[in-house]
Amino acid sequence: MIRKLVLLFTGAMMALAATLSVAQAAPKTYYWISHGGPADPVWTYFLAGAKQWAADTGNTVNTSFHSNDVASQQEAFRAAIAAGADGIVTTSPDPGSLGKIVAEAHAKKIPVINFNTPDPAAGFDAYVGGDNVKFGTAWAQYLVDHKLVKSGDFVWLPVEVPGATYGVQEEQGISSVFKPLGITWEVTETTLDQGEVISRMSDYLTTNRKKIKAIIGLGDLATGSIKRVFDQVGVKPGDIPVVGWGNSLDTTQEVLNGYVNAAQWQDPQATSYIALSMASMAASGIRPGFNVITGALYEKDAAQIYDNILSGKK
Repeated sequence: MIRKLVLLFTGAMMALAATLSVAQAAPKTYYWISHGGPADPVWTYFLAGAKQWAADTGNTVNTSFHSNDVASQQEAFRAAIAAGADGIVTTSPDPGSLGKIVAEAHAKKIPVINFNTPDPAAGFDAYVGGDNVKFGTAWAQYLVDHKLVKSGDFVWLPVEVPGATYGVQEEQGISSVFKPLGITWEVTETTLDQGEVISRMSDYLTTNRKKIKAIIGLGDLATGSIKRVFDQVGVKPGDIPVVGWGNSLDTTQEVLNGYVNAAQWQDPQATSYIALSMASMAASGIRPGFNVITGALYEKDAAQIYDNILSGKK
């Protein structure tokens, strides 16, 4: 009789454990929404981080790109709310563009984590990514500290989408360094199409070669196109100092081969992974009361580290 009771108890405990395990492992659905474009090399790494998180956790992650179409991104955000998302991670396409929708998500008890491009006024639960203003400041200061530019010089700032959050914030940081020194600059549009980027940058460099003393690439496509543009126009590596973004193999190779002096790493895969982890944490009732700031400026001596990461090497 005792043996029978023990077996019944053991069976009941095993059944309860299995039930709890299933309950704990029940997958949730998260939405990963990006202002970037699928053709932009850096976004393949951000996306890889989201896919890895889904594979590791067993949760569903619905991803979407919106190529700086603010209305499209807003629509995707609202669709995620309507679908009852367990959590949303999103970039900010333009300052102030998502504040109202974040409030709508919170009204439905849906946590929203901001990644890649910050907008502190939008009311996000947390931010994961770089500080674009500080990045811009560091790029400009690098050129000044290394005596690559001086008062009265002109610096070219190519960017994929003028007016987008990332470029606006980066220019703000650059201005804080250049303006007091009397260094002037111009922001020009390259677009999000690789062929068009090279064409527009080559044309601008050909026309303005004599006055350009340095280049700051405000986006990964722009900085990652420097070698192709220099080779096409006939500019030798090192002839024009270049700093900017460095989240692609194109740019790590440019740094290693002397086309780019220093480049900014933002941990794209880790950024997506951590943002989704924070959304999951918030969905479980643990409020994220902090931001996670990523990023490092690297030169030739450290470029191989990031080249290996982007190549999938250990």
